[in-house]
Amino acid sequence: MTATTFEVRPGGSRQLAGTGTLLRFALRRDRLMIPVWVAVNALMILSMPNTVEGLYSTPADRAKLIEDTAGNASFRALIGPLFDDSTGAITAWRVGVYAGALAAVVSLLLAVRHTRDEEESGRQELVASGMVGRRASLTAALLTAVVANAALALLVTVGLAGQGVSGALAFGLGLAGVGMVFATMAAIVAQFTESARLARGLTAGLLGAAFVLRAAGDSASDDGSSVLTWVSPLGWLENLRPYADERWWVLLLFVAAAVVQGVVAYELAGRRDVGMSFLPARPGPAFGRLGTAGALAWRLQRGGVLGWSIGFFLAGIVYGGLTDGVADLVGDNENAREIFERMGGQSGITDAFLASMVGMLGLIAALYVVASVLRLHGEETSQRAEPILANSVGRLRWAAGHLVIAFGGSALIMLLAWLGFAIGYGKEIGPLLGACLVQLPAIWVIGSLAVLLYGILPQAAMAAWGVAGAVLLIGWVGPALDAPQIVLDLSPFGHLPKLPGGGMEWGPVLLLTGIAGVLVAAGLAGLRRRDVTS
Repeated sequence: MTATTFEVRPGGSRQLAGTGTLLRFALRRDRLMIPVWVAVNALMILSMPNTVEGLYSTPADRAKLIEDTAGNASFRALIGPLFDDSTGAITAWRVGVYAGALAAVVSLLLAVRHTRDEEESGRQELVASGMVGRRASLTAALLTAVVANAALALLVTVGLAGQGVSGALAFGLGLAGVGMVFATMAAIVAQFTESARLARGLTAGLLGAAFVLRAAGDSASDDGSSVLTWVSPLGWLENLRPYADERWWVLLLFVAAAVVQGVVAYELAGRRDVGMSFLPARPGPAFGRLGTAGALAWRLQRGGVLGWSIGFFLAGIVYGGLTDGVADLVGDNENAREIFERMGGQSGITDAFLASMVGMLGLIAALYVVASVLRLHGEETSQRAEPILANSVGRLRWAAGHLVIAFGGSALIMLLAWLGFAIGYGKEIGPLLGACLVQLPAIWVIGSLAVLLYGILPQAAMAAWGVAGAVLLIGWVGPALDAPQIVLDLSPFGHLPKLPGGGMEWGPVLLLTGIAGVLVAAGLAGLRRRDVTS
């Protein structure tokens, strides 16, 4: 029996048969990913009110912040306009865009993981041969995204209720709305491509376009009224105006977009065969051109490397262009200066800002290296690795191709970030190169932990995302909360020299590089000795 058999059965309920079972299975598979990333996002948001009250403790400080933001188009493009001087409003302004983007990323990953990923691996065909409705998998995938976004909305609403229940509810629902818009968008994209990797990349590209449109609109207007801002779901979130006379009707935009996109996804899913797409992949050449395991790894990961490279290059340009205005925005606010110095070192405010921005990109690069390393796990669990290893390709040679791309790719994207800084800022090019490259040992330690988990405990390989999320949380929230040094030292990034502005310390750099090498060697040794998933 094939999945198309369900198309001839009467009644819509047949189309959704087995949804509950698939939903429970999806939540079980994501029992680590969803809690970690929801917690990271929620803690990033909930840590902000205390920081805001410490930074802007007087009405004069808050009035100056609104004035400076209104007059600084670059910072409006980066964060958005500020509509009110309350703690809740400043919190929503400071983290809203990035929290919304993170909710969108998690949602699109969940949608693709439980739809196109399952079809590409062949598992969906096996599931569909049982008493499972044609649209059950899509429904379960979207319900999984609903659960994740509802959990985020609940945590944000409860956590910020002390600043005002109405604003907290609006902010929480807005974040969930952004997540569901991109979950349903990913569900549509997944119908058009046979590759889960391409589906994730295209949807991430749409998220990037939404960020750019919002940034362009906010740079042109200080009240969020630009047409470009209204085109972007991230712009809807800021125009919901939590804690600033909430515009509840904006939530209807999220609902309408999610419902319409969901209907389109359902309609498309019912018009194609399992495993197929509306834009089938081009046939390959008559004779193969991939002669090595490394060439195959590059073919599989080149799209991801290209996407991350473009993103880091553009981020470098943006952050570099903002640097000259940092001193004006911070002004004589000693609390803000202290946070930058905790992130970027005890140096001038400009160097501290540059060091903190480079460090932020290093934290994000750790996500790239984990994703690239875990491609090994995906190839193995989808049983695409077994035919390769059945030939003359050894395990180490096969793994080495992906690891070169993972660790070498992290160096590439940091170099491109430096090039972006050089274009956007145009000063301190040499010190900035050192600042970007000095992040690599810490990035490699996170990647090597992923290698270790995959090689020794493949069933726990996805825990590497938890490690990356914890490090990201420490790096983002720790300095703002003035966390104890013992907490900051849990992250390998906490041991790096603060460049530019600080002195170079080779000891920690060499130690972290050595640790990364040992962990990779241990992971590869484990891979050689264990069974390959069948």
